Amino acid sequence: MIIGVPKEVKKEEYRVALTPAGTAELVTSGNEVLVETGAGEGSGFTDDCYLKSGGRVVAREELFRRAELIVKVKEPLQPEFGLFREGQALFTYLHLAPARDLTEFLMARKITALAYETLERDGALPLLAPMSEVAGRMAPLVAAWCMQRIMGGGGLLPTGAVGVRPAKAVILGAGTVGFQAARVAVGIGMETVVLNRGVERLQRVDELMGGRVRTGILATENIREELRAADLVVGAVLVPGGRTPVLITRGMLGEMKKGAVIVDVAVDQGGCAETTRPTTHDDPVYLVDGIVHYAVANMPGAYPRTSTLALTNATLPYVKFLAGRGVDRAIAEDPSLATAVNVKDGRIVHPALAASMGSI
Repeated sequence: MIIGVPKEVKKEEYRVALTPAGTAELVTSGNEVLVETGAGEGSGFTDDCYLKSGGRVVAREELFRRAELIVKVKEPLQPEFGLFREGQALFTYLHLAPARDLTEFLMARKITALAYETLERDGALPLLAPMSEVAGRMAPLVAAWCMQRIMGGGGLLPTGAVGVRPAKAVILGAGTVGFQAARVAVGIGMETVVLNRGVERLQRVDELMGGRVRTGILATENIREELRAADLVVGAVLVPGGRTPVLITRGMLGEMKKGAVIVDVAVDQGGCAETTRPTTHDDPVYLVDGIVHYAVANMPGAYPRTSTLALTNATLPYVKFLAGRGVDRAIAEDPSLATAVNVKDGRIVHPALAASMGSI
């Protein structure tokens, strides 16, 4: 199969979908790998690295014209739409629930669109997990930066000081993002609360954290109560393939402390705060009613070397299977890959995405 690895065009996105080592594995398996000129530079991989691994470094137009399977990190943006040809396959983070224009494009062009974030295996999301781990660990750290007075924050040092209490972190969701955020928040000395709808995950958090976090059920009144005292809120709720539920309303902001920080990791799926809108690494924060919002839609892109290595570790076996079997056969044979398919043959095929889009 001819596999294309384009350079990402999203602002401040330095990750690449495939490492040179991953390229070598695919080439050894009999595939042709086309890598766009400069695609790996942001992650520290030169064009020469890909050439030595057996890949071909080509211009963007040739890559999209020849590739049967496009492997990316982030969803296609408008400038890329015209490069796709009918019948190609795309494997990337799509987050289509809040992206009607992209969904309609993929349907119109009859692209087989597989999303990393909806691929399920044994009840887990193995391709979302590595980036969720990075984003979760980042969340308290970027929040600490946002809590500075010059950023609009309350000027509270997250760790506290001798005789001064630490900041309070409220984490909404106990999945990979939530657990990793809790680990870091506790590690830097913050008072930490984790809310989740199901008790099982809360039990896991309690056990793994040795009772160092307080847990609670993710219900409206509990959220409202915890927000009043929160200095940091991490939005870590996920509905695979669907729109993230709004858990923090505009009205709730008025009850929070001025200068409190919301880091909405769920922004890719619409965000869990009513006031969330996507931001970028070069302009990451904004204030609403005195509350600092950090809503960068590609948080792990800030650490591209780590993120690219972790992502390829997770995605490469699936890319090899798609290339070895052919896309249609691979989807038919592997139930996990079938769960990754969001759009195929001009139709939405993922139930959660269909529910989010309604009639389209």
